[in-house]
Amino acid sequence: MTDHPISSRREFLTGHAARRQVEHAGDVLADEILHREPGEKAITPTSGDTVRLATTAMNCEFCVVLNPDNGEQIDPASNALEQVHELENQLSLFRAGSEISLLNRRAYSEAVYVESELFHLLRKAEEIARNTNGCFDPTAGQLVQLWRACRKLDRIPVRDEIASCLNSVGMKQIHFDVANKTVRFLNAEAQLDLGGIGKGYALDKIGDWLEDAGISEFLLSSGFSSLKASGEHNHTGGWPVGLRNPLFPDKDYATIVLENRSLSSSGASIKRFRHNGKNYGHILDPRTGSPADKLLSVTVVAPTATEADALSTAFFVGGVEIACNYCHNRNDDDIGAILTQMPLHGRTLEPIVLNIPPDSLFFHEEFAVPRFLSNLE
Repeated sequence: MTDHPISSRREFLTGHAARRQVEHAGDVLADEILHREPGEKAITPTSGDTVRLATTAMNCEFCVVLNPDNGEQIDPASNALEQVHELENQLSLFRAGSEISLLNRRAYSEAVYVESELFHLLRKAEEIARNTNGCFDPTAGQLVQLWRACRKLDRIPVRDEIASCLNSVGMKQIHFDVANKTVRFLNAEAQLDLGGIGKGYALDKIGDWLEDAGISEFLLSSGFSSLKASGEHNHTGGWPVGLRNPLFPDKDYATIVLENRSLSSSGASIKRFRHNGKNYGHILDPRTGSPADKLLSVTVVAPTATEADALSTAFFVGGVEIACNYCHNRNDDDIGAILTQMPLHGRTLEPIVLNIPPDSLFFHEEFAVPRFLSNLE
């Protein structure tokens, strides 16, 4: 499709302008939507006409993709998407007046009251951190800042620098008073950083606003990694989404059909940096302070974008064992994952597929030969 990036809130796509942005069949629906390739099997679901609205927030592009036959939905969809900026004002570490920034400044000195929905999000982050053995951890912000600063200096952190940051990492540093909805830090150096879960949370909120406006069929995306789908598109039983090949980023290795589900992908192939002949990824293991390197990429399918966002990071860090244990311990099939490792031979991926029905997942045989597991294996 013809891309129309929107670089500021002021340039947000209005309903009037959006009516002119009807996309054509055969083009991608959003950053992660697959179009049909020449010679591809006819059973692979494909996209049709769509309407796409977008705005930039949280350092990425947020999009709403709609089916094109309901023009009256464009204005309420525009209004829903616009509200992502209010969430950024609440969640961003890069805004001094955001609620999360104020919490980080004050919570060691005193118990700080937290708005109800943000408090619930923090508790969800704590739960996921606990159930993934710390492979996802919203207190790892200082580690992220350390590696970012060292990258700019063309070096990697030394052991003492990492150890110093690790002293402030871990949800044990945070005390939640559920009755009063307050948060207190038990370590003066502790910080909360919702970068690994905030975009997914924002998609869930936008989805709620769309549903409140009576819109039941949509696809939402944030950046290149997270999606939320409702209803269906082009009579496919959902929304067909392309999964990028971590070895060939301009190719897709599979298509998954999402219906009333969310998806998030994590991988370190794009944001790697090289130092002294070694590549380092940008996704850090909060337990060691070093970049995770167990997998090439992870895609998680979950009921909410909040869960998918956090779990894709956790599974990328923890690897196959953590992913299998997490899904098994839930005793249901709510969470699914596709875990890709470095191929043992050649360049054909051998992804492990956990709790995703084969009839909703279509692999391109030239790129991938999957292995399907249930959560009991």
